[in-house]
Amino acid sequence: MKHILEQTVYYADTDSYGVVWHGTYLRWMEQARVEFCRELGIDLVSMKENDVVIPVTNINIRYKASAKLDDKIAIETTITKISPLTVTFNQIIKNRENDKVYTISDVEVVAVNSEGRIYRRMPEVLKTACEKGML
Repeated sequence: MKHILEQTVYYADTDSYGVVWHGTYLRWMEQARVEFCRELGIDLVSMKENDVVIPVTNINIRYKASAKLDDKIAIETTITKISPLTVTFNQIIKNRENDKVYTISDVEVVAVNSEGRIYRRMPEVLKTACEKGML
């Protein structure tokens, strides 16, 4: 299953060189993962109330080109791997009009409790929803 979040590059997203600041891509990726989780039925607020949070533990990002002011972009998110402890998302940010790729990334998250302790096994509600997202 692929989730697509569409976005426009605004002035606040750019740096002094007039291109998208590198951290902006990370913010867009976070927004896309949260929306994908919602689509899968994962309510992050309810999960936190049940002592489950899913922080990022690893990001491998390759910057291929720079987006610029007013570009229309798409953040494509898929789940590529589920292990007993982690979920790996693949995210591609590209131009909606010409498919030019700006970034390609793999983002790994892990389930922890409010004290930061890793669950030995991914909570069933999270595992089931993520498996649904791989179909």
